[in-house]
Amino acid sequence: MAITVNIYYNGKDGDAVKFANEMIESGLVQAIRNEKGNLRYDYFLPMVGGETVLLIDSWVDQAALDAHHASPFMEKIAALREKYDLHMKVERYVSDDSASEQDKKYIRN
Repeated sequence: MAITVNIYYNGKDGDAVKFANEMIESGLVQAIRNEKGNLRYDYFLPMVGGETVLLIDSWVDQAALDAHHASPFMEKIAALREKYDLHMKVERYVSDDSASEQDKKYIRN
């Protein structure tokens, strides 16, 4: 049962994009992807304007997510959020890999 956290970073004057770029360029993103239990750590930009960057962050279970939250990476992420004065909206999902027969009609593999 994977846990996925969607984090919407909001800023001003392109600061959310600058934050994501610094996360990538500094090597933090790759280091987090290499953590035990990480399934996904990807940033996305909205199709229509705005000052938001979406992070999709997925882990194999709560223990892996807890270990990430206890890692030194979190202090670095928090410092960058402060640097760019970002605010966040967070959504948390637990995976359900059992698609119904009705759902399967619309899924193209």
